[in-house]
Amino acid sequence: MGSAVQQSLAAGLTDDHLSERDFSRLSTFIHGYAGIQLPPAKKIMLESRVRKRIRALGLCGYAEYCDHVLGPGQAEETVHLIDAVTTNKTDFFREPQHFQYLVERALPTLMHEYGAGQSRPCMVWSAGCSSGEEPYTLAMVLAEFAERHRPFSSMVLGTDICTEVLEHAKRAIYTEASIAPVPPDLLPKYVLRSKDRSRGLVRIAPSIRSRVRFRRLNFLDGDFAVREPIDAIFCRNVFIYFDRRTQEQILNRFLKHLMPGGFVFLGHSETINGLDVPLVQVAPTVYRTP
Repeated sequence: MGSAVQQSLAAGLTDDHLSERDFSRLSTFIHGYAGIQLPPAKKIMLESRVRKRIRALGLCGYAEYCDHVLGPGQAEETVHLIDAVTTNKTDFFREPQHFQYLVERALPTLMHEYGAGQSRPCMVWSAGCSSGEEPYTLAMVLAEFAERHRPFSSMVLGTDICTEVLEHAKRAIYTEASIAPVPPDLLPKYVLRSKDRSRGLVRIAPSIRSRVRFRRLNFLDGDFAVREPIDAIFCRNVFIYFDRRTQEQILNRFLKHLMPGGFVFLGHSETINGLDVPLVQVAPTVYRTP
């Protein structure tokens, strides 16, 4: 007997596979709720991840789970479903050329031309922040910039649709291996090592944690509830999960919050070519409002 069948029987499942019909029901719902595309090749992945929710709820199988999550008043389970299907991969100082551009070009421009960091805090938004590595990287970069350009104040907003990774981000505890990309001269300033070295854990220093705020955000929400003027948006390796129409809609919503002359940083495999958005490319995968 195959392991998947054994697991299903152990969990008390009466239907041990996600049918094409139920896959279509779930993938259509997920796309409508969060904009995330799940092509047929993702069926096995979805089946595996939903199985954990079926066990947690004590349900009999996939059809019952579909009826449950798609029924009325299931906002809480919808959050769990989205947590289950989102993929969260990130690193400290990922795609470092972006941080170099931020420091050498974007921040001086924003500061001198628009008063960012001086007449008001410079606000940088990590949209799709996952477990926090990107917003904490941004906070370190901004702190270093501030030391060389006093007075300069800044804040970082980190948002994600997945509640589990946001809780991880708020704790700011990481493995020692994960901080390998952090420049050695920044480690003693911004990273605290555990007294028990055998645990192999570190925590981001309070001076950096205090510069970052986290909250849950669905890009398809009508109101992002971002009230502060944003100077730069990092939304990297997120748009690959959306179709082109949804990408265009989200970018235009972003721009409602971006200050004139603000910057948008996308992932290395992402482009705005063919999208109707008022942005001008100023560097590879870096764009600016005209």
